[in-house]
Amino acid sequence: MFAPKMLKLCLSGLRNAFLQRQVLSATAARLQHSQSKQHGEPVHSTRPETSSARTLMEIGTRRIFTKDHDLFRQNVRRFFQEEVIPYHSEWENAGQVSRELWEKAGEHGMLGILIPEECGGVGGDVFSAAVMWEEQMYANCSGPGFPLHSDVVMPYISNYGSKEQIERFIPKMAAGKCIAAIAMTEPGAGSDLQGVKTNAKRDGSDWILNGSKVFITNGWMADLVVVVAVTNRDAKTAAHGISLFLVQDGTKGFQKGRKLEKIGLKAQDTAELFFEDVRLPADMLLGELNKGFYYLMNELPQERLAIAAMAIASCEFMFEETRNYVLQRKAFDKTIAHLQTVQHKLAELKMEICVGRAFIDNCIQLHAEKHLDAPTASMAKCWASDLQNSVATRCLQLHGGWGYMWEYPIARAFVDARVQPIYGGTNEIMKELIARNIVNQK
Repeated sequence: MFAPKMLKLCLSGLRNAFLQRQVLSATAARLQHSQSKQHGEPVHSTRPETSSARTLMEIGTRRIFTKDHDLFRQNVRRFFQEEVIPYHSEWENAGQVSRELWEKAGEHGMLGILIPEECGGVGGDVFSAAVMWEEQMYANCSGPGFPLHSDVVMPYISNYGSKEQIERFIPKMAAGKCIAAIAMTEPGAGSDLQGVKTNAKRDGSDWILNGSKVFITNGWMADLVVVVAVTNRDAKTAAHGISLFLVQDGTKGFQKGRKLEKIGLKAQDTAELFFEDVRLPADMLLGELNKGFYYLMNELPQERLAIAAMAIASCEFMFEETRNYVLQRKAFDKTIAHLQTVQHKLAELKMEICVGRAFIDNCIQLHAEKHLDAPTASMAKCWASDLQNSVATRCLQLHGGWGYMWEYPIARAFVDARVQPIYGGTNEIMKELIARNIVNQK
């Protein structure tokens, strides 16, 4: 059910009383739906699935959502259309979005959706978070690092942080006044987290942190970084000697390197981070000592689900963008949509996207019920991100030479797609995790 705070935020963003009544009506319907389920009464949904909808991005589809999610989606879609799309090209040149955007997202209740209200978050559900993931891809604007901030970094603090750490950071993060990053990857340790070299050693009650990280999303703008470091080199395995630390921007010895120049995600700030004798008080240890690897493994399924959900949403955007293009582009005195080869390509694309959508929606439902396991999340991430790249290639081809021009949205979607099989654990590692679960079962 929609959390009270989330409902209030949704209402504040709506523009007239009619829509406000719709939200209240939808919430009542949601209550009735929940009560019917509790009493064993059958609940029938008339919401069309993606395959039957007029467009793949149509609001009001898919059984996993309700009308209150639809109204939240309207707000989010409007936010991206008004506050992000008009400025995205400018941010691509700058290599980062504006801080004002982060604060506006916080004002609209779009950060920390999954974080409980008692911790300072919005207190929404997984489906509401999925709306944010999807709408960012439907806007074709990869610059805002909202998903990593809200759905990767914030849960580490709310789930494993002390009461003082939660009170100190979560409210500011939900307001967009404290931008967060997580520093796992190193020059010599990417998907292999047990190969981390960054280390922290005790010095009295403090810790001294040394090392470097690379490819850190939100790294340049970050006010707070969760850093993965080795704290026990003599542990029985590397996994038993890793801890997490909170490092604030401005801490002596913490330096940000250059904003990295990437082939895609041009408006998303990605940086190198350096830690040279950074002194951290004991209260900047996140969670228990040497439990960091356990925390990482526990939180990675949600990160991989987010990547998968964004990948499928990007596929849907690219399909609709391509459909619109072929219906307008003329060749041989007719639109190219009249060519059978083009029609068959579109049919293939829609089939594959709708099959992928069904699986990803099932994973979102599983996660909402706390049943999404690591192998299934790995399947979702691997399958969806590979499909995203395949769809991007075929949709760009259907655009012809114009698809290679940066002014066409498909060009940005094409280059942005390429990193998806790499971060969050490479797809080769995903296959290892899936295979391990297959061969080790008894």
